[in-house]
Amino acid sequence: MSMTWQERARRAMTLCGAGVMVACAREADTAKRDVVATVTATVETVHTEAFAGSIDAIGSVAVRPGHFAALGAPGPARVTAVRVAVGDRVRTGAKLVELDAAPFDALVQGAAAVLVSTTHAHERAQRLVEAGIAPRKDLDAATADLAQATAAAANARRLRTLATLRSPLDGIVTRLGATLGATVDGTSSLVEVADSRYAEVVLVVSTAEAALIARGADVLLATGSAEGGESIGSGTVASVAGAIDTITRTVAVRVTPTIVARALRIGESVTGTIALAIRPAAILIPAAAVVPDGDAFRVFTVDSVNRAHARTVAVGARRGGRVVIISGLAAAERVVTEGAYQVDDGTHIVEKVRAGTTPLRQAAKP
Repeated sequence: MSMTWQERARRAMTLCGAGVMVACAREADTAKRDVVATVTATVETVHTEAFAGSIDAIGSVAVRPGHFAALGAPGPARVTAVRVAVGDRVRTGAKLVELDAAPFDALVQGAAAVLVSTTHAHERAQRLVEAGIAPRKDLDAATADLAQATAAAANARRLRTLATLRSPLDGIVTRLGATLGATVDGTSSLVEVADSRYAEVVLVVSTAEAALIARGADVLLATGSAEGGESIGSGTVASVAGAIDTITRTVAVRVTPTIVARALRIGESVTGTIALAIRPAAILIPAAAVVPDGDAFRVFTVDSVNRAHARTVAVGARRGGRVVIISGLAAAERVVTEGAYQVDDGTHIVEKVRAGTTPLRQAAKP
């Protein structure tokens, strides 16, 4: 069926309107894509300077390896006496915890009986072999049985001795897990003793900070915060661990105290300020310029047209409100400082004019 000229005109107008709408939508999308976010922020030029910084770290007082003992039950038994409490000073050989000796006495008696029996069997086998009645292999078997019985008897006597837990060194009781009348086994320690004369401080730092710490560096020790805490002395870095803690992703730094205002208590929380070597050309930027990015950090550099670009950096020590940049940034580059948390990659930066200064450059917004 043929359309009238009025119908053809209406269809043409409809198609024309649809085309105009599509064109307008495309222009709107293009305009949206061309819009660039703008942020007003402070921009600072990176420069180098001599830096003798420090690292603040937290840790605790521990005992050097070889001067700490953890004692447990030699076998299932019942606690019959507890002779010490946490914090007590003990001497080498002092009784700490006593266990019921009955099961260990029975073990000694049984092992002794087996030893007597195997001794007689060995003597009889030896006589028979010497008389030519029994083969040599019977004597060899009896000798092996006698050796096993002798070892079992010696082990039983040792366990009987260990039923009384004695301190193997002069020190302080740091932990007590024994309760009078409780039944214990040999899977866990009942009492721990540490020699406080060999106390040291173990601080934890990040892997980036560990790379800056040298053996022998001076350390100021305090309780509480590094700035407002009570000073308890000073020390030197004895070692920086060559491996990281796989759970906390930190590195242990062992500090040997050299001057202490009072005795250090094992397990006490301590803050240490570790002195770093002087770096003649360190890159320092305001701490406000460093933005956390997961486990890393980043800054935003500003190019010649005031466009921001994200840059991953490795940070080091802090001094006041400034941070040392180990890698990822060079001198003479410009970075966003105040307002960096509002910036994304590609953001147009309008420099905030600080009192008494003028922007280094202000490019027109694209």
